[in-house]
Amino acid sequence: MESINQPEKEKKERGGIAWWLLGASVVVNIILAFFLNREKQILIQKEEIIKTVYVERDNVKSDLMTLKTDFENLHTNNKQLQADIEAKKAQIDELLKEAEKHKGDAYIIAKLKKETQTLRLIMQGYVHTIDSLNTLNKKLIVEKNEVIKKLDEEKGKTSQLNKDKETMQSTIDKASAISCFAITAQGIDIKKNKKQSVTSKAKKTNAIRVSYSLGENKIAKPGSRDIYVRIMTPDGKEMAKGYDDNYKFKFNGSNGYYAGKTTLDYSNKEIGATTMCEGDGDFLPGKYIIEITCDGMVVGQSSLTLH
Repeated sequence: MESINQPEKEKKERGGIAWWLLGASVVVNIILAFFLNREKQILIQKEEIIKTVYVERDNVKSDLMTLKTDFENLHTNNKQLQADIEAKKAQIDELLKEAEKHKGDAYIIAKLKKETQTLRLIMQGYVHTIDSLNTLNKKLIVEKNEVIKKLDEEKGKTSQLNKDKETMQSTIDKASAISCFAITAQGIDIKKNKKQSVTSKAKKTNAIRVSYSLGENKIAKPGSRDIYVRIMTPDGKEMAKGYDDNYKFKFNGSNGYYAGKTTLDYSNKEIGATTMCEGDGDFLPGKYIIEITCDGMVVGQSSLTLH
């Protein structure tokens, strides 16, 4: 009896193993299908991200090309300002190369987008400066011609001549004022080894470096000029290394304290200068208002924000 049931028993066992293998195969296939589907979704997401970065790259390139055209349309007789414009055009060319080189790098593209926005703001500042210089030059020419005409008409009349001299002097004082432009300000981190680096962080700033240019003026008196840089800190105080008479100066009929001073030999031609400005303590985060004074008058203004 036992020998008769043995084949049937083995048949049942083989059938059980087959069903078990079939079930295991189904489970394995389900698991594989799950992981394949997940990998497919991940791949789709990566492709979407890459497409988005490529679109952003194209937008940045388009903005840079438009910005380059805007810079190419800027022209001025001011050599320093024109040199700055040419430098920015070269910078745009480099940014375009970077955009093409790193077309799939989201971090680089975002950085390039930020730099493009900064260049746009700089370009707008150049437009304002050029317009201001053109307006000032036209006004000075008109005022000078008016003064000469009045002097020719009133010669020989002593009483009237005295009045004309007063009027003329006031106009000449305005015409003699030296213009100031291309003003830039940067936070400077001065290391122990005296090495300097630019920073926008207040806690790392030891000084503020202010660069500017004095314009050409044939009417102004040539000679030595003391250029004072007055800086108002974010808490409304005048920044100075000391608050005694050594750092006091006069401007617009008032007294104040300067953060930096530079003496220039002005020969009626355009001249560039840089003034290092220091305070008596730590630099605060916030906006610093900067005024440049020449011959007792404020001739230029700018600002710097430290974070």
